[in-house]
Order: sequence, then C-alpha cells, then structure tokens
Amino acid sequence: MATSALQYAALVLGGAGLVGTVAVTIMPQWRVSAFIGSNIVVFETIWEGLWMNCIRQANIRMQCKIYDSLLALSPDLQASRGLMCAAALLSFLAFMTAILGMKCTRCTGDDDKAKGHILLTAGIMFIITGLVVLIPVSWVANSIIRDFYNPIVDNGQKRELGEALYLGWTTALVLLAGGAIFCCASYGSEKSSSYRYSVPSHRTTPKSYHMGKKSPSVYSKSQYV
Repeated sequence: MATSALQYAALVLGGAGLVGTVAVTIMPQWRVSAFIGSNIVVFETIWEGLWMNCIRQANIRMQCKIYDSLLALSPDLQASRGLMCAAALLSFLAFMTAILGMKCTRCTGDDDKAKGHILLTAGIMFIITGLVVLIPVSWVANSIIRDFYNPIVDNGQKRELGEALYLGWTTALVLLAGGAIFCCASYGSEKSSSYRYSVPSHRTTPKSYHMGKKSPSVYSKSQYV
C-alpha cells in the first residue's frame, strides 16, 4: 500500500514537472526590463524569451515578435533553447515510462521486479530532466545578474529575473523530487517481489493419498520361508 502511494505521488510530481517544463520553454518572461536610473518609463515592459520578445504597454496592449533568426539571440539563450527542448522531450518520455511501471498498469504484466526496473529508469530520467532544466535557468539568471551590476552596460539594456526563471527553478526541484521518489518506489517493488512465494500447482487428493500408501502384501503366509 505504501509503495502504491509513493508511485502515485511521484507520478503527480512528474506530471507537474512535465507541464512546468513545457511552460518554461514557451514563456517569454525570461528577461524582464528593469526600471532603474533614467529608465523610468514604467508603462512599457519588455519581455525576452527563448522564442519571442514582447512589449506590454500599460497592462492593456501587448505585442510579441518571434525572433527572425537563432543568431539574433545571446549565446546563453541559444543554448537554453536547445536544452529546454531536450528537457521537454525527456520529461515526456520519463512520464510515459513511469506509467508503464505503475503497479496498476497491466500492459506490462504482473512482474513486480520488471516494473521496479522500469520505475528506476523513469526516476533516473526525471532526475536528469531536472538537472537539464536547472542548467539553462541558472545560466540565464547568472548572466542577468552579471549584466545588472556591470557599470559598463547601459541602464536601458539591463534586465531583471523574469517569472519563467522562478518557475524553472521550482520545476527542477519538482522533477528531482519525483525522480527520487520513483527510485525509492522501485526499490520497494523489488523488495516486495523477493518475499513472494509460489503456491503449489497441485493438491493432494484422496485418490493420490490412497495410491501413495503402501499396498498390502499379496503373498500368503505359506509362501514365506
């Protein structure tokens, strides 16, 4: 019962991590304009994402434009686009693998040991996905903070951390937690399968019991020497 609860909890975390990974990939709020110094035009907000940049004016009108070329992005955003696409694909594969290893799934049979190996694979995939999500999010955040405190960079070019980065850190933690729980659940499945015993295939019937008894001697007493 405890193993099933762990599996369901890990699957929920894995599903949330999958949704979060896709959301972080498509959100434009990776870099947000900073209102510092002479840059006090607060009614206009600039968002920069992996696929597009948006300009929001006075919370009423928003215009977005998709990047014309990949080379128009900074090196950190170029690498982040590839890593986040790989993370989205890997999280989907991990989620489907986890479903195949669930105890309630019948298409993979009733072998708990095999399902334990499947859950272990899914857990490792979720952990790798969490690390893959964590790398680009932290990389972009580091470049934003470095440019923010760089006196050479103009105030109009400085950016702040966007909502996508905070969601990315949360998603990475959820994926790591889901993967760790799946690894623990796989160990519990293998341990429970080792204690399973096989039921005898046949039972002793009265007929076999009488046949198994020693048959009485057919020799008469006069035939003994």
